[in-house]
Amino acid sequence: QVQLVESGGGLVQPGGSLRLSCAASGSIRSIYAMGWYRQGPGKQRELVATFTSGGSTNYADSVKGRFTISRDNAKTTVYLQMNSLKAEDTATYYCNLIDQYPLSRIEYWGQGTQVTVSS
Repeated sequence: QVQLVESGGGLVQPGGSLRLSCAASGSIRSIYAMGWYRQGPGKQRELVATFTSGGSTNYADSVKGRFTISRDNAKTTVYLQMNSLKAEDTATYYCNLIDQYPLSRIEYWGQGTQVTVSS
């Protein structure tokens, strides 16, 4: 089992910044992908930013230029630096990890951390 623990959410004014953290622990075999998704009220869950197994990054068009994903040297902790926050960024942000096995992949989700952008 793999555990994901998010932190860093909160209430921030439009134009402000937050930094989210996600620490992975447990029996990780090989990380295929790790990153962030979000789900706002009445909306579908969407990809925000991820690292792929090749080390490249993927960003949602809506956050490009404002958000930056990074990770530590062990590659088991990821961060999401969120700048120039907008009201539409308000959502529950979930950490996601896909663990690669020889014949399958297993997906894990964190509990989520709430980000509210409001004046």
